[in-house]
Amino acid sequence: MTGSMRLTAVTLDCADPLALAAFYGAATGLGLDERSTGDFAALKGGEGPALAFQRVDGYRAPRWPGQRVPQQLHLDFHVADLDTAETRLLTLGAVRPEPQPLAERWRVLLDPAGHPFCLTAR
Repeated sequence: MTGSMRLTAVTLDCADPLALAAFYGAATGLGLDERSTGDFAALKGGEGPALAFQRVDGYRAPRWPGQRVPQQLHLDFHVADLDTAETRLLTLGAVRPEPQPLAERWRVLLDPAGHPFCLTAR
């Protein structure tokens, strides 16, 4: 590998970092970093980058699938079973928007702050 950069975190804007960290922590099993605050929270664990959340005044949730407020990015998660994972995430506070393109291959959900994320079983 050339260069000396290593991805250490993906950070999502939101209105309530601790609440969004609680959702993704429950969804992924990642632990809350002890330095997390109401302005910035992070989940860590495993070998990959941290998943972080920063408070933004006047935060506006993305509008999926439209682009009135663009999604800017989304997260993809591999799961063993789409139906089981979707049901579990809906009970944690995710929302299932319509339409669902190719629902037999992946599912698009919205986290409690409105960010789209995808589940895939392939």
